[in-house]
Amino acid sequence: MTVRRLGVLTGGGDCPGLNPVIRAVTRRAIQAGITVVGIRNGWKGLIQADTIPLTLESVSGILHRGGTILGTSRTNPYKKPEDAKRVMENIRKLQLDALIPIGGEDTLGVATKLKKDGQKVVGVPKTIDNDLSATDFTFGFDTAVNIAMEAIDRLHTTAESHHRIMVAEVMGRHAGWIATYAGIAGGADVILIPEEPIDLDAVCEIIRKRHARGKDFSIVVVAEGAQFKDKHLVTAEGKLDEFGHVRLGGIGDQLGKLIEQRTGYETRVTVLGHIQRGGSPTAFDRVLGTRFGIRAVELVLAGQFGTMVSLQGNKIVAVPLEEGTGALKTVDMELYNLSKIFFG
Repeated sequence: MTVRRLGVLTGGGDCPGLNPVIRAVTRRAIQAGITVVGIRNGWKGLIQADTIPLTLESVSGILHRGGTILGTSRTNPYKKPEDAKRVMENIRKLQLDALIPIGGEDTLGVATKLKKDGQKVVGVPKTIDNDLSATDFTFGFDTAVNIAMEAIDRLHTTAESHHRIMVAEVMGRHAGWIATYAGIAGGADVILIPEEPIDLDAVCEIIRKRHARGKDFSIVVVAEGAQFKDKHLVTAEGKLDEFGHVRLGGIGDQLGKLIEQRTGYETRVTVLGHIQRGGSPTAFDRVLGTRFGIRAVELVLAGQFGTMVSLQGNKIVAVPLEEGTGALKTVDMELYNLSKIFFG
């Protein structure tokens, strides 16, 4: 089958590197004589048939821009049968021969269902948390790590000046990749991740030992999804999004209060939050996004649907969509244990 019209969308949380993918998809597809249709605001745009044309002019100058020119949302069209039906109808009405959804576990989970319903789909993996299986890295992660590292560098100087404990809360719902990488790069004294329950006694002991040897400040990096030993997730609010996820937030504040109570040392908390998502992508993320976008179009041209582009080593390869969404990729504990050498 010849692909004449190609739909592109970005779903889930935004991150640096999305625009480089959109740009690369558009340029490669147009080069192959394909019309590119931008679907606005993720799967919501396909429910509403809300689209814009993507041309060489419209993607010019977006390589360095953060976010996504298409907009995004956390919309699950399979939550309501009528929405799933509208998606199918609009794919036909818009005469889309194939789709390239760019997103994480939830967005590509919808793509997997569409594939099972007979749609021609090639996925591009995107998650700032770097927790998608079947790919070594996802774009956005490197930028987030660099932003978090710079924040930790800045916290060092104010912590040292005021003789304080500084707790930095970074992103990482189920996996602590950002916390681990940024913590190692920033010289954190303690790194806490979802993969290993927080031992508050051990954390406080590390801080006390530092003080005993003359280090009267400490930097603690904690992933937002880290849990205390009672396995209680710390959430910002109780309601769920369309994919059943709670909004996390607050572990840093809880941890900071407990550290101050137990040690008596003045403690301050910084929550980086969406700062990690914003701004220009790093060179690594621009190049990775570009490579992903071009390879995705080439898979469409080759008729290799039901696949996802993936970085393995230094090669961009195709893997089944199910591999990317089947299981979360958690932190390599060998790397995390390496970071513990520097605790305290």
